[in-house]
Amino acid sequence: MNTDNPPLIGATIKRIRKDQALTLDTLAERSGVSKAMLSQIESEKVNPTIATVWKIARGLEVELNDIIKGGKERVRKFRSINADETTVLDTAGGPHIEVLSPIEMAEDLEVYLLELSPNSVLTSQPHAPGTEEYLTVLNGTVTVIAGEKSAAVEKGGFIMYNCDITHTIRNDTAATARVHMVVRFLKKNWV
Repeated sequence: MNTDNPPLIGATIKRIRKDQALTLDTLAERSGVSKAMLSQIESEKVNPTIATVWKIARGLEVELNDIIKGGKERVRKFRSINADETTVLDTAGGPHIEVLSPIEMAEDLEVYLLELSPNSVLTSQPHAPGTEEYLTVLNGTVTVIAGEKSAAVEKGGFIMYNCDITHTIRNDTAATARVHMVVRFLKKNWV
């Protein structure tokens, strides 16, 4: 091992990653460093370059020195996203969808604001096994169908369901409905 690098750099990266509940796959996507390389770094099998550690720090949203100096303090997230930074998805005749969560949270925890015009439908194919959706109706009434189960949910109502089957959110009324939705993906096995 190169003595120029602190001996615990890999352990520090692994600790910060786990504190943030990130998988190696997620950190690889966020940092641009391959999953295989991250695994080798975390197990102290390779000495990363400063450029690689910098990429990992950016992926973890921490300062480079937090990794290099092996800070013991837990890294706390604090990030604000302005309305003009959100992604908007519109489909012809379908709902207006605002993605409120940042892209790096995709397939981990996703937050949406849906606006369903009268008689509009959002049908989704099954997500990964174990995935769940949590809906709060802000205005109007929607019908949620997951597999063979369905329920009408009115303003102020909440529903949760597994969405690893075909599922639908439907507005059968003559009024626009607004829905806040959280999609929580089952945690993958930690490496």
